[in-house]
Amino acid sequence: MTDAESRLIDLESRLAHHERMAEELSAVLYAQGRTIEALTARVRRLTERLAAVEAGGPRSPADDRPPPHY
Repeated sequence: MTDAESRLIDLESRLAHHERMAEELSAVLYAQGRTIEALTARVRRLTERLAAVEAGGPRSPADDRPPPHY
């Protein structure tokens, strides 16, 4: 095997490694994107619920009763 052939084999090996690494990173980024979307939606819903509570949303008569230790 000549020096050029061994260099070519080494380069092909490195290329295969980098391609596999790029595919793995792509899968991780995709999963993180989905997680971020889910968390963003959850924060949005919680923000809406908090705004409704702060705006004086519907109150229950049980809210006005004293706690049981009185």
